[in-house]
Amino acid sequence: MNDELIKSLGNQLRGALLKAGDAEFEAARAVYNAMHDKHPALIVQASDVADVVATVNFAREQGRSLAIRGGGHSVPGYGTCDDGIVLDLGKMNSVYVNPDAKIVRAEGGCTLGDLDHVSHAYGLAVPGGTVSTTGLAGLTLGGGMGHLSRSCGLSCDNLISADVVTAAGEIITCDKSRHPDLFWAIRGGGGNFGVVTSFKFQAHPVATVFGGPTFFRLNESVMRNYQALLAKIPRQLNALLAMVLAPPAPFVPESWHNKPVIAVLTAWSGPENEDQRILDAVSDMGEVVGQAVWRMPYPEINTFFDELLPHGLRHYWKANAFMEFSDEAISAHLEHGAKVANPESGYFCFPIDGACHDVSPEDTAFANRHTNFSGVIAGTWHEEKDDTAYTGWVRDYYTALKPSSESGAYVNFMAEDDEDQVDENYGPKLQRLKEIKRIYDPDNLFRVNMNIRPD
Repeated sequence: MNDELIKSLGNQLRGALLKAGDAEFEAARAVYNAMHDKHPALIVQASDVADVVATVNFAREQGRSLAIRGGGHSVPGYGTCDDGIVLDLGKMNSVYVNPDAKIVRAEGGCTLGDLDHVSHAYGLAVPGGTVSTTGLAGLTLGGGMGHLSRSCGLSCDNLISADVVTAAGEIITCDKSRHPDLFWAIRGGGGNFGVVTSFKFQAHPVATVFGGPTFFRLNESVMRNYQALLAKIPRQLNALLAMVLAPPAPFVPESWHNKPVIAVLTAWSGPENEDQRILDAVSDMGEVVGQAVWRMPYPEINTFFDELLPHGLRHYWKANAFMEFSDEAISAHLEHGAKVANPESGYFCFPIDGACHDVSPEDTAFANRHTNFSGVIAGTWHEEKDDTAYTGWVRDYYTALKPSSESGAYVNFMAEDDEDQVDENYGPKLQRLKEIKRIYDPDNLFRVNMNIRPD
């Protein structure tokens, strides 16, 4: 790419344009997952929608790959590319609240932490994920599961409208009445259809939650009791089950430090006078070996994993969706969950019943809404020399769970070598997604993702 072309793009931008050799380029090209060490030709740090339009037009006209980066958390590394253009939205991170209407508007570069910080000041919450540094855009476009899913639905279920820059460089607003086909597609179809520069969400009056982890001895009865508890407890209780190592924390006996356990991370958004009843119900699931549950500001529970999962570690994930913990699945969890090798790794199960089932599977592009649980086998480690061991553990675990899993899984939990499963994942929705892709991105400019190709 010659200097005149680069200069012509730079003249159209208010934000920064970085290329190899620039002082800030090396830091700017790094992404969350250190396994992806790619070298884009240019990085645009957009400051506004006009910068997004200019960059999309430039990439299309020059025939360059275009990677869209929100929080940069994409485990498959879709926030970067080789020899193409990275459009980094990180500086577009403003959040605006209409407290009377309980509506929150957030720019496309916001993280979950940005969203929580501002909305909490008004006593409101938008259903999000579980790590505050996660990019809001990727989270929402894939679906968005977190600590309020059972009571308030997925992030995409609470989306009212979105401003999108299309492959043609047009700025359009989509909702249920304007471009309803596009609005359907971006609620679960990922970043295949354009660059979302602004999201408008319905927020909920959740200021605090009663939450925290309870650690149990590794036992099949805990999984059965967990499943039974969710079937009868009010949907204001969200409970994430995990196969992890017990932390060396003061509330865990030293004899259990770094031992495999079942953890249940609960978040009760119901009335405070029922906190003790909820705690008793959770504690009754099995032999408790450690517990720390308290009433906290809602944003706090979304920071629990932040210190454990900073930028720059190595990640490899596999995902599954399922109806229940079958005997076969429980055996697989007990075998492979017991082999988790470090505090950063584990299997994490998200319930997607309750309010998630209030939305018809046909109403959004989100896949596997009919299931009750969505899981991810998350291998995370520090050194390149351990790549084979950790990816092998994830794959073995995934293979053992596959017979008891549904077709497809949560698109945001998939690995880069799962791209051939996109068709299986969306199933009967795929044809409609392809038709919408053909309308808004016929030449597949937005292909650095779990790609849905035009029909």
